Amino acid sequence: MAQADLTADITRRASEPQGPPPQLAKKTSWPRMVLLILGAVLFLFPFYYMFIASLQAEPDTSLAGAFPTGGFTLDNYRDINGRVNLGRSLANSGIFTGAVILCTVVFGLLAGYALARLHFRGRGSLFAAMLLVQVIPFQLLMIPLYVMVVRSYGLADSYLGMIAPFAINATAVFVFRQFFLQLPEDLFSAARIDGASELRILWSIALPLVRPAVLTAVLLTFIGPWNEFLWPFLITKDADLQPLAVSLANYIESVAGRAANPYGAILAGACVLAAPAVILFMVFQKHFTATDIGSGVKG
Repeated sequence: MAQADLTADITRRASEPQGPPPQLAKKTSWPRMVLLILGAVLFLFPFYYMFIASLQAEPDTSLAGAFPTGGFTLDNYRDINGRVNLGRSLANSGIFTGAVILCTVVFGLLAGYALARLHFRGRGSLFAAMLLVQVIPFQLLMIPLYVMVVRSYGLADSYLGMIAPFAINATAVFVFRQFFLQLPEDLFSAARIDGASELRILWSIALPLVRPAVLTAVLLTFIGPWNEFLWPFLITKDADLQPLAVSLANYIESVAGRAANPYGAILAGACVLAAPAVILFMVFQKHFTATDIGSGVKG
């Protein structure tokens, strides 16, 4: 009995995965850790300098300005808030960006699902045309879009005129299509046999499995409209409707140069504009996890 127990214990130990020796693990992990720390410092340094310089009362463009010993102030932010209504501008940016994200996700899911899972004549040609649209820069479309939105539809000085050209994003459609193509066909066939409609399949089966794609589309879409200033500036000259990027661009062009600390004023505006994007990324980063798309199929 003792011999049998000894044999079983040896077999169990042999079957367990063996990791590297402790000394070897430490030796191999330290260089990687040093490289990761250096990469993190290099990545975060521009954000750190932007924030520190926005709090300085006197401009200092030397390397020592990145490590000030004191003299921090909020005057640069007060000057921006005095010249630009930050609350109203943030609300305009939220309305503009939120509507664009909502339209992008809704239309992107519908178009991506249709191109991936529905079989109809001309599907390949339609997908090729969608890819061709991504090659054309938005700047080339700006003049005809302006004529159509402002003169033909009369949507100047309105939120709808700013939102409409960005409502459908070809990149988001492509992302959703690729994710839908990775889902097992058996899931959709079983749902159709049970009598589920295509919208029910999309909502109850496909959408929960492509949640990482939805988060990716939200982040990719957020960056564009949030930082966009040229198109909203063309659509409206009303300060009460202009998003934050337009208001800050006008401030930097006309007022920041006459401020006591022009560099600090410009960087303070950059901090206000960058903060929501950084916060959104930090909130969403933990949700970028791999989805086991094959778990719903037996066998």
